[in-house]
Amino acid sequence: MKALIIEDEKPAARRITQLLEEVDQAIEIIAILDSIESSVSWLKQHPKPEIIFMDIHLADGSSFEIFKQVIITSPIIFITAYNEYALDAFKVNSIDYLLKPLKKVDLELAILKYKNLQLSFSYIPIENYIQSTSKQFKDRFVVRLGNKIIALNIDDIAYFYSKDKLSFIADRTGKSFPVDLSLDKLETLLNPQHFFRVNRQILAHSSAIKEIHTSSKSRIQLELSPSSPIEAIISSERSSFFKRWLRHENI
Repeated sequence: MKALIIEDEKPAARRITQLLEEVDQAIEIIAILDSIESSVSWLKQHPKPEIIFMDIHLADGSSFEIFKQVIITSPIIFITAYNEYALDAFKVNSIDYLLKPLKKVDLELAILKYKNLQLSFSYIPIENYIQSTSKQFKDRFVVRLGNKIIALNIDDIAYFYSKDKLSFIADRTGKSFPVDLSLDKLETLLNPQHFFRVNRQILAHSSAIKEIHTSSKSRIQLELSPSSPIEAIISSERSSFFKRWLRHENI
């Protein structure tokens, strides 16, 4: 496995190198770069690496500038001291987001995730994507609130949630309306390119995701807007699916 490291702090680069040697001796580090300029130049002149380990703050600016200057198709594991860039990271080729000080166990899990994703990418049935793009999905829900009947357009819905064995629609103003369908049924009626099943209790629209937080157990916690009465936590088993969905990749 040929790996590229983009990290401007020499001690951090040495730490990544050392841990990679301990985690998997089959990983070959082909270059260590410390700036946007050197990274763009290298990526334009060399074959793509199989994986990139990337810091966010580099000597000459944010590493997200690299993506504006060169097309990167290699999967990326971000290693940074800052947790506020997770959403931006998942919009590019990120498969994991690790916080400094880097721990060996976190790096091991990230490498394992990369290897599992390699297998997944090889066996994605194209008919799943064709069905999801050609199917007609529900664009409006009619609900009762007291003696009123209210029509909610799909664009006005932030997320669906279940509580006390009942299902609700949360609109973008923060109001909740009961809906006479289970989340399992709702999932079949909604466009999977826009809605993601966070867990058993929440089905969220992509635009309702305000912030993304990662944990050392590879779980993901979402902060939704408006705020959800249920914790929006994605299990470690589903986190890779969420990242691929966020990048608009077929799952």
